[in-house]
Amino acid sequence: MFSRLTRPQAIAVCALPVAALLATAVFAPLPFSVAQPGQTTNVLGENKGAPVITISGAPVRDTRGQLRMTTIVATSPDTRVSLPDIVDSWFRTDRAVMPRDAIYPSGDTVQEIERHNEKQMKQSQDAATQAALNHLGLDDKDVKVGLKLADVGGPSAGLLFSLGIIDKLDGDGTGGDLTGGRVIAGTGTIAADGTVGAVGGVALKTQAAKRDGATVFLVPKAECADARAELPKGLRLIPVTTLKSTVSSLVALETGKGSVPSC
Repeated sequence: MFSRLTRPQAIAVCALPVAALLATAVFAPLPFSVAQPGQTTNVLGENKGAPVITISGAPVRDTRGQLRMTTIVATSPDTRVSLPDIVDSWFRTDRAVMPRDAIYPSGDTVQEIERHNEKQMKQSQDAATQAALNHLGLDDKDVKVGLKLADVGGPSAGLLFSLGIIDKLDGDGTGGDLTGGRVIAGTGTIAADGTVGAVGGVALKTQAAKRDGATVFLVPKAECADARAELPKGLRLIPVTTLKSTVSSLVALETGKGSVPSC
């Protein structure tokens, strides 16, 4: 003999597993990281009391203006990110939810990730030096470049390192500054042949750039749409694809001669 449940009782019974699933979704850790604008550093200046760029074997010029590399800060790979964290970040322009694997190599420990980022930074610095010296027609056997940037890993400062080396050695090529005295920020990887590569988090990096006084932002051309998404007012985007074209754009911006591309 079976007793029949009333409609309210049936709804209550069915609602129990649904409520349990919702509670699990709310409090369970999810495979995401929450990122926000990070520090910027002027590669023409100092970082933690030490010059970012040191050069020997060639005359070095005094520079005006700034070339600021940009970063994002993300929750660590062992931080629990839950549904409320994601919902909160979704409605904020100074936060972004990104797949954890897009920021950190999957399955690695915190220590392994740190070593991976340090290795990427070293490779980026070597490529940036080679690209800059190639651009200037100089031999790395004669000119020695040291790059030092504490507490920053990964390859996304490559373009700014190359530009900093060029500005210190040659400026705009006619005695002026590559920056034109401006505060210029940007991001992008660099290959030894001068090719600029895409990075990530550009919408957050533009916010960091504006916060720290930049009026121009150099962005890999493939990421123009992302950079425009939350572009701060008064920050000009210049798309870049190669080191050579980036230098040409900055010279045109300084002198007013030639075209300056836009996103």
